[in-house]
Amino acid sequence: MNTPAVSIIIPVLNEADGIVHVLERLQGFRAQGTEVIVVDGGSDDDTAECARSLADCVTTSRRGRALQMNAGAALASGDILLFLHADTLLPSAALELVRAAVSNRGCWGRFDVSIDGGIRGLGMVAFMMNWRSRLTGIATGDQGIFVKREAFQHSGGFPAIPLMEDIVFSHVMRKEGWPVCLTERVTTSGRRWEKHGLLSTILTMWWLRLRFFFGASPNALAREYGYLPDGT
Repeated sequence: MNTPAVSIIIPVLNEADGIVHVLERLQGFRAQGTEVIVVDGGSDDDTAECARSLADCVTTSRRGRALQMNAGAALASGDILLFLHADTLLPSAALELVRAAVSNRGCWGRFDVSIDGGIRGLGMVAFMMNWRSRLTGIATGDQGIFVKREAFQHSGGFPAIPLMEDIVFSHVMRKEGWPVCLTERVTTSGRRWEKHGLLSTILTMWWLRLRFFFGASPNALAREYGYLPDGT
């Protein structure tokens, strides 16, 4: 049986300070044949140049995490697509875990997450994220979503909205099956909790999700969050 090839797709925007560290951690996977694709959303720093020698492909697209991930998926050659945030590190056994998950148990899934940071309470935030995901079947981008290529194409990819693209994608994918919830952890940066405060960030995210659930425009929510892709 052929071993499924994996493509890791990383959307980036102004990540020059940290992208080298993330990509260096992926070089062992590249040595095993994994493809790494970096999709820049119009950085005004040296992100793309920093990434070029450490990735198989560095390309550009319109700004917006969903748009960038879809652009990377269109270029990917792997049987499995793994979407990784630019501040998230994979566990050393990620390839074996992902291949086993989609071969034996389903067509998509995610990792548990731990949050690296210097403020108290991040462990509890990660615990709640993991259990909420396990109970609802909703995966977030911080958790390293992976999916079989054909399932991703059949789903239509990530919706072209500036926020909540992972929530909507999860709802679509749940029709194909419940996500495989790997207990091994990716490690993501706690920078947004450190920047805005733990409680404030939690309340903001829950408020945005609640309003999205009741029909608020993703563009309006993105403006409140301080983030809006070009052209929206």
